[in-house]
Amino acid sequence: MERYGSGYPSGSEASNLQLTLVSEPGQTISPVPGKIVTIFGSSKPVEGSPEYEDAVVIGRRLASRGISVCTGGYRGIMEGVSRGASESEVKIIGVTSAVFSPSPNRYVNVQVHTKTIFERLQKLVELGDGYIVLKGGTGTMVEFAMVWELINKERMAKKPIVLATGFWKPAVDLMVQELASEGNESGARCVRIAKDAADAADLVIKSLLNG
Repeated sequence: MERYGSGYPSGSEASNLQLTLVSEPGQTISPVPGKIVTIFGSSKPVEGSPEYEDAVVIGRRLASRGISVCTGGYRGIMEGVSRGASESEVKIIGVTSAVFSPSPNRYVNVQVHTKTIFERLQKLVELGDGYIVLKGGTGTMVEFAMVWELINKERMAKKPIVLATGFWKPAVDLMVQELASEGNESGARCVRIAKDAADAADLVIKSLLNG
């Protein structure tokens, strides 16, 4: 474990970064106590866009209940979640990779830095007690699929997976049909689709805090 400097950005927008943990293959890192929700989503949305503002709502709502958030640490939805969570005293974890930028967005206060995309994916999944999936591209699709597969194959304990948007519904419907045809009803029930961003956060909060 290493402690780094303030990181990105600098000057008047100095980062809140408090700690950087350097992940080694096979090492389990648990940077904070309490519940953590990992949120997946695109790096493309900008401040003011519906997707970015949905992310802010999710981060704010989770953090208001004392739940820390974990994202890929960069821009877009990842930044929006981190920004919303920064309004409360929780840990805001960014899992970054040497493949991309070494520096997270300015709202992250705990950075987990990995060497490869595969290690980054593993840490994002490993750190979450629950998962919220927003709109995204192939990277988000891989993250979502990885979580669903691990729970479906019982390689990981059951954890809530909530889609904050109907964007993924066609893909989910297709997989639910396939799982049902295989007689895998439990696998088909792994994923829930929320009405909106606030509902997605509330569903995960209810699952984690109320059982």
